[in-house]
Amino acid sequence: MKVLVIGGGGREHAVCMALAKSPKVDKIWCAPGNGGIAAAAECVDIKATDIDGVVAFSKQNNPDLVVVTPDDPLALGMVDALEEAGFRAFGPHKNAAVIEGSKSFAKELMAKYHIPTAEYAVFENSDEAIAYIKKMGAPIVVKADGLALGKGVTVAMTEDEAIEAVRDAIDGGRFGGAGARVVIEEFLTGPEVSVLAFVDGKNLSTMPSAQDHKRAFDEDRGPNTGGMGAFSPSRFYTEDIAAQCMETIFQPTVAAMAQEGRPFQGVLYFGLMLTPRGPKVIEYNARFGDPETQAVLCRLDSDLFEIMNAVIDGKLDEMDIRWKDDAACCVVMASGGYPTAYEKGKEITGLDDVKESIVVHAGTAVKDGKIVTSGGRVLGVTATAPTLDEAIRKAYADVDKIHFDKAHFRHDIGIKKG
Repeated sequence: MKVLVIGGGGREHAVCMALAKSPKVDKIWCAPGNGGIAAAAECVDIKATDIDGVVAFSKQNNPDLVVVTPDDPLALGMVDALEEAGFRAFGPHKNAAVIEGSKSFAKELMAKYHIPTAEYAVFENSDEAIAYIKKMGAPIVVKADGLALGKGVTVAMTEDEAIEAVRDAIDGGRFGGAGARVVIEEFLTGPEVSVLAFVDGKNLSTMPSAQDHKRAFDEDRGPNTGGMGAFSPSRFYTEDIAAQCMETIFQPTVAAMAQEGRPFQGVLYFGLMLTPRGPKVIEYNARFGDPETQAVLCRLDSDLFEIMNAVIDGKLDEMDIRWKDDAACCVVMASGGYPTAYEKGKEITGLDDVKESIVVHAGTAVKDGKIVTSGGRVLGVTATAPTLDEAIRKAYADVDKIHFDKAHFRHDIGIKKG
């Protein structure tokens, strides 16, 4: 079978490696791919958002499955276009991907169907938003309504910080159209947990829990990023909490989307906070998370290709999806300056010295036969072990073997307790 994977980051590399393990898969393309993905798949020079280009390539090469992983092409309707052209595509349709593409839609869905989440208000006028902030006080959370590369959220500890975030988004156009509307939420406290689930429109199967580290620097300092690392499982996500989430969040969300005429098929990401008043939804993503995918998919002990086809066929309830007991830790190595300005083209050395971990490429390219940096997040070094502490130790031991100019990474992935 032939598979086309859309995207070019660490998540896509992890998906390609998982698909390559299937005995049914003998050919993988990745569009556009990157320097590391080229070792696991044939890279195709098509942008992830180029729907016409992806459909044209599919008509020429007839993949048996197209896996659409990034948020932008899902929100633009790539799955719809591929299906209309006669191809099997994994991922939600455009009308279901809105659960990530519009935070106001997601909040209104949760309010309508009584799914626990933070209290909120939606604004398109900065003066009205600022008046609300002054009324509610800080700390408070400001979110760009649309897709903003994981950087549209400001956890403001002061009113001034929240007001600046509103003005940047609505008046300053920092996130383009994605920030023309903002969602302002109450500040919640508690450990954060990410739970991804395969969903076939009515059935869901959750993956092992994970925890992401969004802040750029140790001890959760600095600006938000797309993610500086992740580990699995969460230290706080017990069986009792999992059962509570299934009853109050996971199943109600899938049922709500179906009730709204937007049945969700693909991977649904639940960003949760375990508050003193119980688990609440912070955000939904309409696809595999990044870097949570790197820490979760390496624990999969079933055939990802078969799972994806079961999702498309609405037969997820017939699948026995198995996971390894080992824990996993993924440490992201980023370019110096990320998530703001950073340089590209830095040669990466030491990759061949890594023996115990999986090195997932996120922002790399091949230049003159050498692997060089080409993005903000460059590599994800992922190790597995019987215990989380051992996985953390192994991952950092291998991080120390890899070098490129101005490499930056956090030193506390998996270590923080809250």
